[in-house]
Amino acid sequence: MNKNWKKNIILFMTGQAISIFGSSLVQYAITWFITLNTKSGIMMTISIICGFLPSLVISPFAGVWADRFNRKVIIIAADTMIAVSTLLIAILLYLGFDSVWLLFLVLAIRAVGQGIQSPAVMAAIPQMVPEDKLTRINATNQSIHSVILLFSPLLSGALLGMSTLKVILLIDVFTAAFAVFLLMLFIQIPIHTNTLEKKPLKYLSDMKEGLGYINQHIFIKRLLLFLTICYILVTPVAFLSPLQIAISFGEEVWRLSALEIIFSIGTVLGGVILAAWGGFKNRVYTITLAALMLSVGTMALGFNLNFIIYLAFIAFIGMSMPFFNTPVMVLLQEKVEKEYMGRVFSVMGMIQSSMMPLGMIIFGPLADIINLEWIMIGTGITMFLGCFYLVGDKILIEAGRPLKKIDCNKEINEILPKVEAELPDLKEDLDDLTEELPVWEK
Repeated sequence: MNKNWKKNIILFMTGQAISIFGSSLVQYAITWFITLNTKSGIMMTISIICGFLPSLVISPFAGVWADRFNRKVIIIAADTMIAVSTLLIAILLYLGFDSVWLLFLVLAIRAVGQGIQSPAVMAAIPQMVPEDKLTRINATNQSIHSVILLFSPLLSGALLGMSTLKVILLIDVFTAAFAVFLLMLFIQIPIHTNTLEKKPLKYLSDMKEGLGYINQHIFIKRLLLFLTICYILVTPVAFLSPLQIAISFGEEVWRLSALEIIFSIGTVLGGVILAAWGGFKNRVYTITLAALMLSVGTMALGFNLNFIIYLAFIAFIGMSMPFFNTPVMVLLQEKVEKEYMGRVFSVMGMIQSSMMPLGMIIFGPLADIINLEWIMIGTGITMFLGCFYLVGDKILIEAGRPLKKIDCNKEINEILPKVEAELPDLKEDLDDLTEELPVWEK
C-alpha cells in the first residue's frame, strides 16, 4: 500500500466528485429541458431508456475490462469519452442543430461511459485504501455524492433559468477534463495482476468465469439475491412517493421539492454518522440495521401522517441509505479477489440499474388498483421480514466478520521454541538412519 495513500485517495475522490457534480448538472438540465420543451410522456420515457439501458448493456463487458486492463486508464478513457461527446453536442447546439434526438444521443453515450467507469472506480478504491479504512472512506465518498445530489438540481435549475443548456454542457466538459488531469498527473492506482499477466481476452469465457466465481462463493450469491429483492421492494418509496404526496397532501411543486431536499439531507447525515462511527464490526449487522430503518420508514409512510411527520420519515429513510450501500460495497471490496472485483461489481451495477425499473412495472400499475398506503405497508413488512433472513444466515454472518490480522513476529516467536526443542531428537534420528544405510561399492 502506498505510504501517501491519504493524499492519493483525497485527490481521487476530489476529482471524481467534481466530475460527478458536472455530470449531475447536465443530467438534470437535459431532463428538464426535454420536459419543458416537449411536454411529452413518450419523450420522457425515451430519455429514461437512453439514460439507463446502455449502462445495463455495457456492464458485463465493463466488468471484464476492469479485471483485465489498467483501471486508471479505463477511468480516464470513460471520463474523456463523456467529455468529448458532451462537447460535440454543445458545438452542434451552438451551430443551430437543436433536435431533441441529439440530447437522447448524449444521454446514451454518457450512460455507456458511466457503465464503463463505475466497476473500475469501485474496484480501484480497495487498491488505494487500507482494508481497515474502507468503510470510512466509502461512507465519506457517499456523503460527498449526497451533497452533490442535494445541490446539483437546485444549481442546475438556476443555471437553466439564467443561461442556456449549451453553457451547462460546457461546464461538464471542464469538470470532466479537470478530473482526468488530476488522475493522469497526481494519482497512483496500482496495476493489478491480470493486467501484468496479459492473458488473451475472451469476453464470453471471462464473463462465464466471473459468474462462476459468484456461484462458487455462496455469501456473494446470497448477498446479491438479497440486494435484488431489496431494490425491487424499495421502488414504491423511490418512485411513487411523489405521487403519494400529490394525492394525499396536494400538488404544489414546493412539496415535491421538499421531498427531494429532505431525502438528500437525510442521506448526507447518514453518511456523516457512518464515516464517524464506522458501523458494526460485522458488516452484515450494519446492513441489517439499514434494512430495519428502511422497513420501519416505509411502513410509516403507509399511515395518514401530517406532512411534516411524513418528511421526517423520508429523512429517516434517507439516513438508512449509507448504512445499506456502504457496508455492501466494503464487504465485496474486502472479500472478493481483486482479479474478479470488476466483474462482481458489474453484476451489482446491473442489479441496481434493472431491478427498480422492473419494480415499477410491478408497482406502477398496482398503484392504480391498490391504495398507495397499502403498498407502502406491504413492502415495508416484507423488508422487515428480510432482516431476519440476514441475521439468521450463518454464511452471511461469517462473511460479514472483519478480516483477522496476523502478527507474523508473534507467530514466529511462538513456533520457534517448539522447533528448537525438536532439533536434538531430529539429529539423533538422522544419525541412526545414517548408520543403517547400506554401503554401496562398485
